[in-house]
Amino acid sequence: MLWEESMAAAWTPLHARLHTTLRQRSLLPPGTTLLIAVSGGQDSLCLLRLLLDLQPKWRWQLAVGHCDHGWAIDVGLAARLAAMIDTWQLPFYLARSPTPLPETEAAARQWRYTALSDLAQQAGATRVVTAHTLSDRAETLLYNLIRGAGADGLQALAWERSLAPGLTLVRPLLEVARIETGTFCQQQALPIQIDPANSQLRYARNRLRQQVLPLLRAEFNPQVEVALAQTAELLTAEVDYLKAQAITLLQASLAADGCGLHRPTLRQAPLALQRRALRQFWQQQLAIAPSFQHLEALTQLLDAPNRSRTHSLPTGAWLEVEGDWLRWHAGT
Repeated sequence: MLWEESMAAAWTPLHARLHTTLRQRSLLPPGTTLLIAVSGGQDSLCLLRLLLDLQPKWRWQLAVGHCDHGWAIDVGLAARLAAMIDTWQLPFYLARSPTPLPETEAAARQWRYTALSDLAQQAGATRVVTAHTLSDRAETLLYNLIRGAGADGLQALAWERSLAPGLTLVRPLLEVARIETGTFCQQQALPIQIDPANSQLRYARNRLRQQVLPLLRAEFNPQVEVALAQTAELLTAEVDYLKAQAITLLQASLAADGCGLHRPTLRQAPLALQRRALRQFWQQQLAIAPSFQHLEALTQLLDAPNRSRTHSLPTGAWLEVEGDWLRWHAGT
């Protein structure tokens, strides 16, 4: 029987959209070993079911990874997921935090990606697949905008990025809204595991999801999530281009010893590229991102008189104008 015939009963518009997205973007090559990150919520169960249904066509090797944060609300969830995954005859890999993590979004996210990298190595996977949706992308853009991020932060959740050497994180559902994954799970009778943390308003993202975005939908734009996600997609291509141009500019202006920048070369470039090249230079020296104030101080030195310098920077370093050059001094 042809694959298309065997899938006829289960095939939905969401299957078709994901199949098309994967072909157009070459996100999950045929025959690849995939580790699917499953939390038990509607988005990850939707992703798991879709990839399981598409697997005969793409010939992937599928495995499931789950991260147990050690929180009270996680008790029993891993066992329930393991039992469900067993019915689908998929390998199940579990990471448990050795001690309960701080109940913060940042700490949990950082640990999860490290844990998923370890699980992928165990599974022999070259792709970790997560269920971030269009809705997540909109929330991330809005969250980063409120925090004061530039275009790099506003591009919000790329389709794929490197997670570790030889391992890529892939987000194939970035054109699917959360309401669609919920409807799919209902239609497929998938046993969604409700995460109590999603209702706790002490988390900023939950407040955006439950309070801010509903207001924006009601008062400004019913399709606000789509609009924000499309903005993030547009910014992704623009940021990639600017990054590449800034690298070229930095290489052209960098001193032979790596500790200076040729001011006339930088001055010939647009301000946007000047800032990006200076940011890259800063990060090469300090391995941390500069603040807006620090970056503006560096930009002003491109036109400043000889011997002008910044105030003391982190670690006691400073930059000083020496003729045509902007020199980095590491301090003591």
